[in-house]
Amino acid sequence: MTQLPYLFPEPSQQLPDEEIVTRVLNGEPSLFEILIRRYNQRLYRVARSIIRNEDEAEDIMQDAYVRAFDKLDQFQGRSEFSTWLTRIAVYEALARRRKGNRWVSLGEGEDHGGLDLESFSPPTKSPEDQAGDRELLSFLTEAVDALPESHRAVVMLRAVEGMSTADTSYCLGISSENVRVRMHRARSQLKSSLERRLGGSMEKLFEFHLRRCDRIVAAVQQRIAKKTAR
Repeated sequence: MTQLPYLFPEPSQQLPDEEIVTRVLNGEPSLFEILIRRYNQRLYRVARSIIRNEDEAEDIMQDAYVRAFDKLDQFQGRSEFSTWLTRIAVYEALARRRKGNRWVSLGEGEDHGGLDLESFSPPTKSPEDQAGDRELLSFLTEAVDALPESHRAVVMLRAVEGMSTADTSYCLGISSENVRVRMHRARSQLKSSLERRLGGSMEKLFEFHLRRCDRIVAAVQQRIAKKTAR
């Protein structure tokens, strides 16, 4: 797949979220691409943790970005933009589950299953090391997917994305105490052998690679272009 060129020079890519939001609202909608690329990984992880379907997760991401673009003037800076955007993605994912009659609230039940995960290994690693990484990432994915949905979402935001307890609480619409309890229970449910083997691989869980990032950027930009052309 041909990769889309990143249209913005390095200085623009380093702009703070709030400045980008202000400039988008002031007539530079193309800058929204920077925010899409900046948060594709996070939104994919949280949507995927709730839906457990890669294609649906991408659809949810698009819907979340378009909704955020439409409501951008309502962002008031009471939380970080990334937290506000993540909360929108969470609610889009939960709404998708309800529409599909597969709704399980974040406080109920357990879902079990597995998913093959695209893995990335640095080219300097030996074939044996790369095979080991793929096996470990597959094991990690299966272990996380086997957690109850309420625990998966917390693990994705707290352990994988490194969000604070307060921000995770805000995104999921649960109390900080519930975040702590669910994180504790999730850790206890992951086998000790998994915890010993995690190492530095947790940050690779549910990675969202460049070609997929380009696909989301193109789809969201197309939808936004139709809105701004009206």
